[in-house]
Amino acid sequence: MTKKDSQNPDIFGQALLDFHTDNYTEDITVISSLTEDDEIPVPYLFRDFDAMPLVEQEALKLAKGKTLDIGSCAGSHSLYLQNKGIDVTALDVSQGAISVCQKRGISKTIESNILSYTEKNYNTLLLMMNGSGIFETLKNTQYYLKHLHSLLKTGGQILIDSSDIAFMYEEEDGSYWRDASREYYGEVTFKIQYKNQTSEAFDWLYIDFKTLKSEAEKAGFSCKKIIDGPHYDYLAQLIKL
Repeated sequence: MTKKDSQNPDIFGQALLDFHTDNYTEDITVISSLTEDDEIPVPYLFRDFDAMPLVEQEALKLAKGKTLDIGSCAGSHSLYLQNKGIDVTALDVSQGAISVCQKRGISKTIESNILSYTEKNYNTLLLMMNGSGIFETLKNTQYYLKHLHSLLKTGGQILIDSSDIAFMYEEEDGSYWRDASREYYGEVTFKIQYKNQTSEAFDWLYIDFKTLKSEAEKAGFSCKKIIDGPHYDYLAQLIKL
């Protein structure tokens, strides 16, 4: 969940750096507009392939060619791909995250917001850990998808995971409630806290597969589901037409 410029201070980056330099004392707290506060265990962000969820493992198996790992965080996906001999670049807006990627031995790194990044001719764009979150809202999804489309070769792919969070709105009687202030039920606002620092609020998008497929096709992609995860999550593959 490394987030764009609104993440100020660089909370994820500081947490990653602390862990990498053996200064790990606490985890990242996530404050959500939808549920109770949660925690992201910092060690989990340094997981190896065997500790990754099934959707991430499947995505890494499908990654090929010139690859951009968008929102690379601590670089676990990039490091795995690099070790497989794939030409991968780790991209993150967090200075701390990119520093950790470099310290872990990732050869190619970019500190940038994805919308400011314009290098083209990628074969694979990787968006993991609810990669659709960077779209922020359903309204912004076309803007992001069209930009990602411009970075890919024809026939290139986006590998993206997300979740259908409709289950979070279910009442005990089987009915569903909706937040009337939101255009789409998968739009959530978060803040993150670490060592007495709190980020600004930022929007984060969870998107059901049917809606993702519709948005992808409007942006010039074909879209198919690769696999369902164990808890309403899934991996999708978007191919540039």
